[in-house]
Amino acid sequence: MKVLMRISFLSLFVLAIFLLAPFGASAAPIYAPFEVSGWIPYWRTATGTADVLPHLNQLIEVNPFVYTLKSDGTFLDNGSLDKEPWVSFIAEAKRQKVRIIPTIMTSNSELLHKILSNQKSRIALEDAITALVKENNFDGIDIDFEGKRAEDRDYFSTFLRGLYQRMGNKWVMCTIEARTPVADRYFGNTPPADASLYANDLKEINKYCDRVRVMAYDQQSIDLKLMAEAEAKGELYAPVADPAWVEKVITLMAKDISKKKIVIGVPTYGYEYNVTAYAGSFAYDLLWSFNPGYAIPIANSFGITPTRNAQGEIFFSYLPTTTPITAKPQFIQNSQNVAQAALTFANTTNVNQVFRMMTWGDASSVADKIALAKKLGVRGIAIFKLDGGQDPAIWNILPKR
Repeated sequence: MKVLMRISFLSLFVLAIFLLAPFGASAAPIYAPFEVSGWIPYWRTATGTADVLPHLNQLIEVNPFVYTLKSDGTFLDNGSLDKEPWVSFIAEAKRQKVRIIPTIMTSNSELLHKILSNQKSRIALEDAITALVKENNFDGIDIDFEGKRAEDRDYFSTFLRGLYQRMGNKWVMCTIEARTPVADRYFGNTPPADASLYANDLKEINKYCDRVRVMAYDQQSIDLKLMAEAEAKGELYAPVADPAWVEKVITLMAKDISKKKIVIGVPTYGYEYNVTAYAGSFAYDLLWSFNPGYAIPIANSFGITPTRNAQGEIFFSYLPTTTPITAKPQFIQNSQNVAQAALTFANTTNVNQVFRMMTWGDASSVADKIALAKKLGVRGIAIFKLDGGQDPAIWNILPKR
C-alpha cells in the first residue's frame, strides 16, 4: 500500500478496496471482484484494437504489447501508440475507465544482465520507464523480462523496488514465467543440482508488483508427471495449458505471492507438432504457433472434425500429404485414432511413425481457466492474446464489469 490511512470502523470497506490497488490510479477503476485483462500484440494492432473496442466493458485493463527493450536501455515502440488506431482506442478505453498499461518486454538474457547488474544503467532504466508512463499518462507499466539468469535474481528485485518507489500512484504489473513443481518437472529422472535455482524471487516480486501475471501457458512437455499419466493411457499430451498443470503452478507460486495479486495468463492460440510414435511413447517436435483460423481449414481439408481432449483444448491429429505413410491401411484420419494407430504400429513392428497434431485454446478452455481462477481465489485472468484471431466466442463467456 503506497498511502497510509487512519483506520476507522466506518472506513473499513473503503480501505479494503484501496488496499488492492495504487491509490488514485488515474481515472481507471481501482477495484473489481474478478479482473479480466488482455494483451493486444503490435503485429496485429488493427485487428486487435477493432476486435476489443466493442468489448471494453468486459475488461478492466488492456495491455498494448508494443515496447521492446533496446540494447542502450531505451524502448522501441513497435506499435506506434501515438498514432491511430491506438490514439482513438486509448481515448475510448479511458472514457470507459479501462486501465491502459503497456508492456515492456525482452527475452535477451545478455542484455538484462548487462543493464540490471550495473547500478547506473539499472537506475537509468527505472527513471526512463517512469518518465514513459507519466509523460504519456498511462495507468502503469507491465514488466515482461523473460530469460533472466539465476545470478541476476537480486538485481531484478532491486530494479523492481526502485521502479515501484518511482511510480507513485501508477501501477507496476509483473508478467513472469510459470513455476512447475520440481518433482513433477523431472518426474522419473533425478533433478539436476540447480533445479531449484530461479531468476525470480517471488517474495520480492510480491512486494513490488501490484499484480503478478503468471504465464501459465506454453506448457508443452514441462510436466513429465502429467505426460506420463496421459501416455500410460495411450493419449497424446503436449497442451498449451492443461488446467491440472495450471493449478499446480498457481498453488506453488501462491506460497510466496498473495492470491489477491495473482493473475492467471490464459492462451488463445495453439501449437502444431510433428509427433513420432515410438514403442510405448510419443516424441513431440514443435513446429509453430497459430491462431484457430489456421487450423480449421486444415481439418476440413482432411475431413476431420476436431475434438476436445482431456485437457480441455481443441485438437486433432492427421497425416500430412508430405509424410510417408508406412502403414496406410492402419491409419484413420480422425483425431486421436491417428495417434492410436501409429502407436499400435510402432509397438507391433518397432517401426516409428510420424504424424501431425494441432492443439489450441478456444472459448470453452478460457471458461475453464476462469472457473479455475475463481476456485483458487486469485485476482483474475490475463488473456494472451486478443488480436482478432482468437475464437470469437470468447466474448460470450467473459463477464461484463
